[in-house]
Amino acid sequence: MLNLERLRPDHADALLAFERANRAWFARTVPDRGDAYFAEFPARHAALLAEQDSGVCRFHAVLDAAGAVLGRVNLVDIADGTAELGYRVGEHAVGRGVATTAVAHLCRLAAADYALTSLTAVTTLDNLASQAVLTRNGFTVVAELTLDDRPGLRFSRSLTDGRPSA
Repeated sequence: MLNLERLRPDHADALLAFERANRAWFARTVPDRGDAYFAEFPARHAALLAEQDSGVCRFHAVLDAAGAVLGRVNLVDIADGTAELGYRVGEHAVGRGVATTAVAHLCRLAAADYALTSLTAVTTLDNLASQAVLTRNGFTVVAELTLDDRPGLRFSRSLTDGRPSA
């Protein structure tokens, strides 16, 4: 079982440990956050909380039953009933349905609690696992794009079409 918790100040230490432990893993498919991200993590975490408080973003920690961080799922650039979905799952949790379940949960939250009507997401063309997570959750490809100099895809999903999340 996993839990989604809205980002809080007390998540900082566990999230930093999660990001450090998975840095090389994430860098295989997404651009590295850089050394400054880790050196300035407390200020960065506080800034994310401020963004969340302003209503333009919703950040969530994905936790296992014991409270360990398995990943993150976020909604950014919330405006006019839509937001962009982003997520990452640690290497030790890959292949267990964590990303699919977390995205499904966030889609339900986005519609029910955040009153959103649609979501978008982007991934690189070579990230087949991420594409599968999105497809399982009712997202469809709407455009090709370039993401950090790599070919990618933009996905979209209506939250009002009556289609259940995976």
